[in-house]
Amino acid sequence: MRRVIAVALAGASLLGAASLGGCSSMSWDMFKSAPPTVQVRLESNPPGADATTSLGPGCKTPCSVSVPAPEAPFTVAFALPKYQPASVPVNVIRSPGDFTTPASVTSDPNPVFAELQPATPPKPVRKPHRPKKPKSAAAAPAAAPAEAAPPAGSPFPDPNAGRR
Repeated sequence: MRRVIAVALAGASLLGAASLGGCSSMSWDMFKSAPPTVQVRLESNPPGADATTSLGPGCKTPCSVSVPAPEAPFTVAFALPKYQPASVPVNVIRSPGDFTTPASVTSDPNPVFAELQPATPPKPVRKPHRPKKPKSAAAAPAAAPAEAAPPAGSPFPDPNAGRR
């Protein structure tokens, strides 16, 4: 019986040594959890704006992006042609888990919404007002209206005839 136990122990030790050799390639990284991510909904009025987070990911509104949960707040920038750009700050809220619930990470606000304002059109450029050139002194008398005199042979006498 002792031989059977000795053979069993020797076989078990050989199997254990072989299995330990295979475990040497095992890494402790497999026990680390993946960094938490936050699903953020991005919306704008009007829709179709390019929304980009300060963490990198972005999309065309309305859409959702998954971002790694940062330790500090981040921003979402919205841009749309013919509209003024907008930026919205986003806070990250971490809730520690307990024995009955897992830890969670959320964002505030969610959805992240931007009301884009139309870009003001540029003011029209007015040409400077140029004053009219004064007429030359020689042309001034010619341009002045002549005193009206009755036509020659008129039956009416000239009222200014003696006053000149």
